[in-house]
Amino acid sequence: MAVVYRRDFGAPAPAGTAETIVRAAEGLIPVLRARADAAEQLRRMPDETCRDIRRSGLARILQPARYGGTEAPLSAMVDVLIPISAGCASTGWCLAQYIMHNYMLARWPLQAQEEVWRPAPDCLISGILIPRLGRARAAPGGYTLTGKWPFVSGVNNSDWCILSGFVERSGASGGGEERYFVVPTASIEILDTWHSIGLRASASNDVRTADLFVPEHMTLPVEHLKGGAFPGRAVNTAPLFRPPVYMTFGVLLASSVLGMAEFMFEEYLAQSRTRAALTSGLEVGSYASHHIKLGEVSASLQAAGALLRADCAEIMETGEADRLPSDIERSNYRCNAAFAGQLAFAAARIVWDLVGARGAYAANPLARAFQDICVASRHVTQNWDINATEHGRARLRMPLTNPSL
Repeated sequence: MAVVYRRDFGAPAPAGTAETIVRAAEGLIPVLRARADAAEQLRRMPDETCRDIRRSGLARILQPARYGGTEAPLSAMVDVLIPISAGCASTGWCLAQYIMHNYMLARWPLQAQEEVWRPAPDCLISGILIPRLGRARAAPGGYTLTGKWPFVSGVNNSDWCILSGFVERSGASGGGEERYFVVPTASIEILDTWHSIGLRASASNDVRTADLFVPEHMTLPVEHLKGGAFPGRAVNTAPLFRPPVYMTFGVLLASSVLGMAEFMFEEYLAQSRTRAALTSGLEVGSYASHHIKLGEVSASLQAAGALLRADCAEIMETGEADRLPSDIERSNYRCNAAFAGQLAFAAARIVWDLVGARGAYAANPLARAFQDICVASRHVTQNWDINATEHGRARLRMPLTNPSL
């Protein structure tokens, strides 16, 4: 497969330490806010933002050190995503995808990692992991992939894309397996479908392929993302890469949701310190009822962040012990991430109610922020009923229904 994706962003440098990357993320907050209007109009990340992500190493926080990545503890992704999402919700949402798919690629065979990362270790990888949307057929040396996939956030700015595909087995036994395919973004068709009420700049468009050939080494069965033995473990031996992938996905997206809610809180406080109520003329900040609600928002956001970081620490402990987590633990991390997202979204709703009629103006940053968080909270990892049900089943010693866990 020819490397056709590379764009001229200059020679990449090593990503740096977790501390320097978190500081870089915090430093980008005012920059991203200044670009918010342009990003909305483009309906994707501006090129300048894309360059900032590459140069700062933000997407490489969990990338293997052998390719210049930070290979940081999982909690570092929380610390990066919160400030970026507070600066620009769409950028934070895309960054979560780039971080996760870099993390996933470390499980692929070494040949795939070399093909993707060796020429461009700062490349951006988008993807969609919804099963059975693609169909793959075995072909000499690999597979041909056909399908259409929605919600591929950040795909317009990406270099590579991970797509799902079901491979049917021939013969009397029938059946098949779900596999994932790493393909150059230039080889797929991007459909302009993302006309949304929020996260407008995330470019979460549909993509399509028709009989696209994918070499064997660029594919991986879903089973290899559940921990244990996987091809990439031969070279990526750090504890970071041992835990199953899917149980951590909710942590990334909940971190992004939390950053959006923290921006709403910060913006509301800034507006309220100088605003008087239209009907009474009293300072908005003087109402005791507001004080109670703001205390609830503050506690909810702190609790959400603490829960996400605590789960990251636990997951790292299982990796260090080289132990596969139980069904209860796997579903618990997804459940907790959804709960953290619920806390953040509930806090955002309180702020939205407090801002009153002024939130109706499109020029008010809180209006855009609330639309963004409403869309972000629709993601399946943030769906409380689905993730709580799965964990409740596990607590009752019933089998998991999510085949990815």
